[in-house]
Amino acid sequence: MKRWIGLVFLLGAAVFVLWFFLRRPDPPELAFSKARRETLVSELSTNGKTEPVQWSAARSERAGLIAAVQVQRGQNVAEGAPLLTLDAREEQGEVARAEARLAQAKAEVETLQAGGRASDRADIEGTITRLEADRAAAERDRAALQRLLDRKAATQQELNQVQDRIARIDVDLAAQRNKLAVLASPGDKDAAAARLREAQATLDNARRRLASAVVHAPRGGTIYNLPARAGGYLNAGDVVAEIGDLHRLRIIVFVDEPDLGRLREGLPVTITWDALGGRSWNGVIESLPTQVSPLGARQVGEVRTLVDNPGLDLPAGANVNARIRTNVVQNALTIPKEAIRRLDADFGVYVLEGNRLAWRKVSLGISNASRTEVTGGLKDDESVALAADFAVRPGLTVTPVWR
Repeated sequence: MKRWIGLVFLLGAAVFVLWFFLRRPDPPELAFSKARRETLVSELSTNGKTEPVQWSAARSERAGLIAAVQVQRGQNVAEGAPLLTLDAREEQGEVARAEARLAQAKAEVETLQAGGRASDRADIEGTITRLEADRAAAERDRAALQRLLDRKAATQQELNQVQDRIARIDVDLAAQRNKLAVLASPGDKDAAAARLREAQATLDNARRRLASAVVHAPRGGTIYNLPARAGGYLNAGDVVAEIGDLHRLRIIVFVDEPDLGRLREGLPVTITWDALGGRSWNGVIESLPTQVSPLGARQVGEVRTLVDNPGLDLPAGANVNARIRTNVVQNALTIPKEAIRRLDADFGVYVLEGNRLAWRKVSLGISNASRTEVTGGLKDDESVALAADFAVRPGLTVTPVWR
């Protein structure tokens, strides 16, 4: 009995082993998608940087320490508004000294125009008055002596002495009158006027230097860059602030070289900024690049776009995302991009015929991030194989799964 039980067991085991090795495995599962009609929008996604369309840089006219900054980044300012003030103690001293020199020069000119200093004129005029009085007395003495001489009551020598005294007085009078005349000569007046002009020029220059301690806004707009800080140091020509009109921005969009041929002026652009998720700004391509330049590991062209920014929410200098709509096709026959394969030099897809794969060469049109247009080689609702984790080939039997 045990012998028969053992034989039955061995026979069953043999049958199971034979069935296991002879059985055919189920066909592998493979994902498929059907070709469908839709409006396909082809977009090019990249990155860019914002800048104002109209802007100006405020620069320091001279070097110096920053005493105070009167504005802050993001503030709207009018043209001519003060932005910051440099330490101006030295310039204030220069202005004070120049004002003193100017006052002195003005006084000198006024003195010469009046004929000289009053004290000098008073001294000379007093001397002239005294000499004139002495001469009048001497004239009286000469007349009296002349009468006495006529009556033989005086000598000629006495008369000569009086006449000599009158002559000396005349010489002194002439000298004093000449001295009075040269107190304000034309040459002195010209020299004083020149010193006055020089003093005025020195004062004007000192006042300009003092005024240059305050940096003003070169235009009205929004301060979108403000590198200056109180206590810092500025060299002549350094940028204090950048001010622009942010209601319309220029976005410099960096497009990889192979994609530049898809672009043209006027194409619509959508801008997003990671700092404000859910927001977008619309614009158009303003101009295409004239050269290609390296950007890290990329070769890019800088495409200039114009974007409206009515709420001023998008700041200048921001790193943004850009989507450029390069084409739109209505009623396009589309399939997922992952269905496209390449065999030799041809693009194609594996279509489902029954439960087997068949290779089909296709012609492609525009595409977006996930789907591509098929312009030839495929019909509506045909099923195309998606990417698989096993090798596929024409004639392979599969178990289709649709997505």
